[in-house]
Formats: sequence, structure tokens, C-alpha cells
Amino acid sequence: MDDVTRILAVRHGETAWNVDSRLQGQTDISLNAVGQEQARRLAEALAGEDLDAIVCSDLVRARDTAQAVADRTGLALNTDAGLRERHFGIFQGHTYAEVERLWPEESARWRRREPDFGAEGGETLQGFYDRCVATASRLAEAHPGRTLLLVTHGGVLDCLYRAASRVELNAPRTWELANTGVNRLLYTPQGFTLVGWGDTQHLNDDAALDEL
Repeated sequence: MDDVTRILAVRHGETAWNVDSRLQGQTDISLNAVGQEQARRLAEALAGEDLDAIVCSDLVRARDTAQAVADRTGLALNTDAGLRERHFGIFQGHTYAEVERLWPEESARWRRREPDFGAEGGETLQGFYDRCVATASRLAEAHPGRTLLLVTHGGVLDCLYRAASRVELNAPRTWELANTGVNRLLYTPQGFTLVGWGDTQHLNDDAALDEL
């Protein structure tokens, strides 16, 4: 169908802050050595996907992940700030344990996934969800009948999963958000549909990654 956009949505490669369970939000953190290798493997895995366009978050960890695919496929790389991770305000730069210790009440509201809660200086969950879905919809609508790669962040992918699966925003997450995992959706004017989630076959040689 000419109005269907095929979407491959991918989380950026690993960073040191991922390893430390430290909230990155919109802090611009680079890929670590494992993340760079994950990006290289992702590029090889997607080489045969017949992609038409690549759009990524403008944060460096997503941009560098997407650049590996762009270099492998010869496609231009486009950035969109609408694909950025949620802004976590004063939580950014802190580990989950630190957030719970420093701001226990706010941490509890965040962990309960209250849609109207946002850490001081950050986005509410509802506002973040609305931004993510609107951005992905806009990009999909600009590529009808084509295959679009979106390289973004875990929080953004969580929102897209919920939109495609009709899962409530405050429901606990039971699905994985793996670094460079490949997630497949379709978009039509009626919205998103989930096709496949969490393909990490290109990372199967975990022992080699652990040595980096």
C-alpha cells in the first residue's frame, strides 16, 4: 500500500552512562567502545534492508550510531531534535540510586510513571510521549510507501511501543529496550502497528563485546 511507511526504530549504542545506570536524558554523552562496535554490527545487519532514509536524534550517541549505517548504505543522515531522549531536568547526570536518595518523593512519582510528573527543569511524561509520537508520525508521513530508519533513545522507543500496542502510559514496561536492538513498526494514517521488537541477532557474539 502506498500510504504505509515501514519503520525500523533503533536505540543508540551503549555509553558509559548506560553501564553506570546514570540518567543521560538530553546530556550529550558519546558511545563507549562497546557502543561503537554495536553500531558497526548494526550497520552490517541493516545493509540489506533496502532503506530509503535515515533520521536520528541530534544527540551524539544517536548520531554516531546512525552515521555507521549511513556510511555503510551511502544514505544521507538527517537529524531531528524531536527524536531526543526525555529531558530529566535535575535528575540528569545522577544514577537511579542517587535520584531515589536525593529526591525520594519525586523519584516515587517518576517510578509510578505519573503522566503529569516531570523532574524540575524537565519534561512531563505526557509531554514527552506527545512529542515522540508527533515527531515519529510526522517523519513517517513524509515517507509514505518507503522504509525509514529512526535512530533514537530508549524512552522514545518506549513511547512508540505504547502507541503501537495501545498500552497505557502509566503501565509498567515489560519489553526490552536494547542498545542497537532493531524494532519494526508500520505507520498508516490510522497510526502505528507493531511488527517485531528487540531483534539483537547482530549482537549474538556477546563474549567479544564484553572484551572491549
